[in-house]
Amino acid sequence: MSANLVQVVLKSGKEQSLKRFHPWVFSGAIREMSGEPAEGELVKVFSNKNEFLGIGHFQIGSIAVRIVSFNDVEVNYEFWKEKIESAWNLRKMLGLAESDETNVFRLVHGEGDNMPGLIVDFYNGTAVMQAHSVGMHFTREHVVNALREVLAEKLKAVYYKSDKTLPFKANIESEDGYLFGNDSETEVKEYGLKFKVDWEDGQKTGFFVDQRENRKLVESYSKGREVLNMFCYTGGFSFYAMQGGAKLVHSVDASEKAIELTRENVELNFPGDKRHEAFAADGFEYLKNIQDKYDLIILDPPAFAKHRRALDQALKGYKRINTRAFEQIRSGGVVFTFSCSQVVTKDKFREAVFTAAAIAGRKVRILHQLTQPADHPVNIYHPEGEYLKGLVLYVE
Repeated sequence: MSANLVQVVLKSGKEQSLKRFHPWVFSGAIREMSGEPAEGELVKVFSNKNEFLGIGHFQIGSIAVRIVSFNDVEVNYEFWKEKIESAWNLRKMLGLAESDETNVFRLVHGEGDNMPGLIVDFYNGTAVMQAHSVGMHFTREHVVNALREVLAEKLKAVYYKSDKTLPFKANIESEDGYLFGNDSETEVKEYGLKFKVDWEDGQKTGFFVDQRENRKLVESYSKGREVLNMFCYTGGFSFYAMQGGAKLVHSVDASEKAIELTRENVELNFPGDKRHEAFAADGFEYLKNIQDKYDLIILDPPAFAKHRRALDQALKGYKRINTRAFEQIRSGGVVFTFSCSQVVTKDKFREAVFTAAAIAGRKVRILHQLTQPADHPVNIYHPEGEYLKGLVLYVE
């Protein structure tokens, strides 16, 4: 049992979500605390009637506690090792941990793996670790040691990349860098295709691991088509389109660096292939004048809304880019369109896309409704963990 922790007591009736195993305690639900916990400190949460509800990391902000256990247990190295083991066993069951074809996947997905505030992506022997809470920042050494013990010889390095993800209110100085090993292999494989990944300077942990199955689906729609991969980052969807037999593939991103990496990745997989061209350009501007050049368009923009205040702007952004794609895609074309903004619900996203279709005046049918893959599991008690939404649309 964990003794001497600050006790957080909830207001009457505010314990119901925790009794349903939702892992967040909002600041407005708290009646009182037995002390003044520092950001990232473990606290115990009790109901108004003094019932134990859980142990979690305290933080400043609207989410005041992220629950790490609903049982009164000692939160020590063994506790974290068990959680890493559980996450690794799930990836083994999914066929990812031992795959010859794919050696890049998400190993820890926050609340989906009962480790709120922690992301770990596995890149061919390197684990790239991100803390989104101060509590997980303080737990990093336990996590690294658990990864080393559980993954054994499969783990060559751990890179910590939390400088931009830790809450700014906490005023924590964090430097990105290797916590174990160094300078490991930066080439990974996904369904046999090769990718160079830049986890030190690239976006997120270096690669958009969550689009793996959706990229594979693009391959099956690409034969004979002229493809635009908009907001391409390092080109993931483009190579699958080429593999699927596309006639031409254009990759567009605002970042020159991303475009350079896209070109490198094309050479890795399709050396000298003239079907591909990459352009560094603003996405909204590029979409203004594509006329009927393409019959397969992929729209995978960065998160337009990182918080609720930006929701209206985000929905306008999704409406704008989808309207432009619908207006200009060839008849019989296919649009893959995505939102990775957690605050944009499936219904809101679909409504924005529906409005875009109506403005464009095209007949549009939904072929697939897409989400994140199984290595990004959603805790059934925490539906907010389902952040990736996608639609595959047939446009007449």
